Amino acid sequence: MAHGGLQLLGLGLGLAGWGALLVATMLPQWQVSSFAGDSIITAVATFQGLWMACASQSTGQLQCRSFDSLLALPGYLQATRALMVVAGVLGLLATGVAVAGMKCTRCGDDDPRRKAGTAAAGGGLFLLAGLAGLVACSWYGHRIVTSFYDPTVPVNAKYEFGPAIFLGWAGAALALLGGAMLASSCPRGGGRGRAPPPRRAPGPRPPSSEYV
Repeated sequence: MAHGGLQLLGLGLGLAGWGALLVATMLPQWQVSSFAGDSIITAVATFQGLWMACASQSTGQLQCRSFDSLLALPGYLQATRALMVVAGVLGLLATGVAVAGMKCTRCGDDDPRRKAGTAAAGGGLFLLAGLAGLVACSWYGHRIVTSFYDPTVPVNAKYEFGPAIFLGWAGAALALLGGAMLASSCPRGGGRGRAPPPRRAPGPRPPSSEYV
């Protein structure tokens, strides 16, 4: 029961991390405009994501513009997009594989060792999804920090971390944790899961020497 509970907890954490990565991918608040300067006009706040850039005015109006050209985007943005999409696809595959290998499901093989190996494979896919999301968010965050401390960048063009990137980091951590729990259900050793060999019935005892 404890082994099955660990699998359920790992699957739940993996699903939560995968969902957070998907939401972070779609949100446009990866970087928000910084108001660290003394003469910053706060009437308009801008924020950018992986797919669009938006401007919010103090009157409540919101205008967004999608990034239509893929080749015109910076290299770090293209790489972040690709890594987040890969994380989403791996999370989908991990969910299907992990569910098929759960002890509480009747999908796939009925052999407990093979089902445990299938659940561990799903955990490995969750680990890859979390790693892809972690690399993408860290790369994008490093770009924000580098641009913020660059003296050649104007003060009104500096950005800070947005809520979407924090959500991506949290999703990556949950996916890594859930994947590690599922991967730990992989059976170890070559013969632990095999049935013991049948025992032979004891044969007739030889006659004792004292009666010979």
